[in-house]
Amino acid sequence: MLGQILKDFDACGIVGEATNKLTGYLACVSRKLDRPLAVIIQSTSAAGKSMLMESILAFTPEEERVKYSAMTGQSLYYLGETNLKNKILAIVEEEGAEKASYALKLLQSEGELTIASTGKDDQGRMKTEEYHVEGPVMIFLTTTAVDIDEELLNRCLVLTVDESREQTKAIHDLQREAETFDGLKRKVERDRVLTIHRNAQRLLKSLHVVNPFAKQLTFLSDRTRTRRDHVKYLTLIRSITLLNQYQRPLLEKGGLQYIEVTLEDLATANALAHEVLGRSLDELPPQTRRLLEQLKAMVQARCETEKIDPELCWFTRREVREFTGWSNTQPKVHLDRLEELEYIYPRRAGMRGSAYEYELLFDGDTETAKPQLVGLIDLQKLGYDEKFTGHMAEFAGLKRPQNGAITEPPLAAPSSGKGASRRSLPKSRNAQTGHNLHVVVS
Repeated sequence: MLGQILKDFDACGIVGEATNKLTGYLACVSRKLDRPLAVIIQSTSAAGKSMLMESILAFTPEEERVKYSAMTGQSLYYLGETNLKNKILAIVEEEGAEKASYALKLLQSEGELTIASTGKDDQGRMKTEEYHVEGPVMIFLTTTAVDIDEELLNRCLVLTVDESREQTKAIHDLQREAETFDGLKRKVERDRVLTIHRNAQRLLKSLHVVNPFAKQLTFLSDRTRTRRDHVKYLTLIRSITLLNQYQRPLLEKGGLQYIEVTLEDLATANALAHEVLGRSLDELPPQTRRLLEQLKAMVQARCETEKIDPELCWFTRREVREFTGWSNTQPKVHLDRLEELEYIYPRRAGMRGSAYEYELLFDGDTETAKPQLVGLIDLQKLGYDEKFTGHMAEFAGLKRPQNGAITEPPLAAPSSGKGASRRSLPKSRNAQTGHNLHVVVS
């Protein structure tokens, strides 16, 4: 089913972003659960975060989503008792809900809001009135902020928009196609596909989901914030099962009706969790890590061209702007973050006054350094047979998922020649070994 959902997103003109599309779709389905997921889409300006949110929301029934551009601090408390129950609350920019952030956190954690407010009765005397907003509600936000409120971040899945040149080219191709007859046909097909999905989601019921493998599952436990991440992981599993409720037998025991999680559901959840939840444990924001990848490529290219050691390949902010094509603000913000976390080191050039040049301290592989969620159980131990192939080949379960801690790559050997005489600096130890993620779901 998830493979077909991806095909339908493509048919509607939403190119790439496979993980984001599926995670967002499943998060919207979780509105039917007692503890729904919450999602924040993070990207730089004009990267397409609002378009991604709008595209995902378009697959859900209009009557089951509520969308605002901004919210005042007290507005959530007066929405009425059932106005948000089992619905999606979408806010276009997280900054627009800054004043209501406390209420949003409570609504996500507690599933309801209650406030006592003063008013006047018919005789003009002061009285206390209680207002109650009943959940649960799935919260959907977007933001351009690099640093997100920690309390809100802990409660949400963070999705980051693909800002690669390949994705931009694919979007340009699609935009040009929209001006052709094929684009007109796609527009008509989009309306048909969305109607099917909205009607299908109207048929979804709020069923109990039982996970017969729950006690055998494992999860990273080296920090306290994983307590909430673990709940997100379990909710993601239940959302996948709930989506497939009409493909599962309705069981009954002790007067309770329920559907059960399958090993295929676990394989899909593990695949998505590696990227989505692994990202939340990364010390670098996604845009900062993207700049680190480009710095690594820039330094390697210059070292090969100029035949110098990486320690002597210093660079300025201007050179970073020219290489990345970014505006002045973006490199400044992310270079400061990389300097703070010791991925780069500022060097004052004597002839440039107060101008700085930077040295890249990070000597790991930017691909293997990408975050991965470790500690998940090897599904083969539960009898899972990886035999599923098809449209979602990139989301199939690992044959042998990593269950131990992430290891660090060895530090680079000391350079010879010119670089050997320089003052020794502590190299970044933030690189982590990862593994290729291959998941197959029918």
